[in-house]
Amino acid sequence: MLIKTRGIVLNYLKYRETSIIARVYTEQRGVQSYIVNGVRKAKPPGRIALFQPFTLLDLVAYVSPRGGLTRLSEFRCLRPFRSLPYDVRKSSVVLFLSEVVSRVLREEEENVALFEYLYQSIVAFDEQEEGFENFALSFLLHLSHYLGFGPDSGRQITEQVAFATDANLPATSRPTVLRFQEFEHFFDELLRDEGPATVPNGRVRRELLTILLRYYQLHVENMGDVRSLDVLSDVLAEL
Repeated sequence: MLIKTRGIVLNYLKYRETSIIARVYTEQRGVQSYIVNGVRKAKPPGRIALFQPFTLLDLVAYVSPRGGLTRLSEFRCLRPFRSLPYDVRKSSVVLFLSEVVSRVLREEEENVALFEYLYQSIVAFDEQEEGFENFALSFLLHLSHYLGFGPDSGRQITEQVAFATDANLPATSRPTVLRFQEFEHFFDELLRDEGPATVPNGRVRRELLTILLRYYQLHVENMGDVRSLDVLSDVLAEL
């Protein structure tokens, strides 16, 4: 059986000499893994670029009643990017967010609202020419609502993280609730989405992302650490 669906590339692994296993969030089937043959050959060139994180694809895919790995019959770029692969700041954000999304999305079922949120957010980020310093924060805050644990306020985030961290650290190194409270109003601004948040610099953005990732880890089982945050932090320092 074949289906035609839109897809958002999350990541891929090399497979044999010239192929890959691509993990894709699809509009019709949720998270799927596909064997894609021959895309790492020298000729025709450039096909592997279609499987970089957050690339938007039109797919014709095989569906197995038993689930598991299948193959793509056809694939093409649904919407070429204007800036994401060419702006190191944006590509660093994409690398970070695609790792987070890959870790939190696991369902192999249709979720049209979630797919549309991801798709439209990626398109908007690609088109945004300035003022995107807080995109990663805003994206993750709004994504959490689609995942079922969206906060109503900054206090909800900081209190959960502070108390959870207190339980796991030695008394001498436990951050206090008061320490986290200084970040609440930034989260409130981002949640209200009424205009640019007044996050002063990259150091504070790193702090906010660290808190928000911890909040995610409290709600997503076995999420693990997000390694690309360190890469993004170097970029955030310049924003």
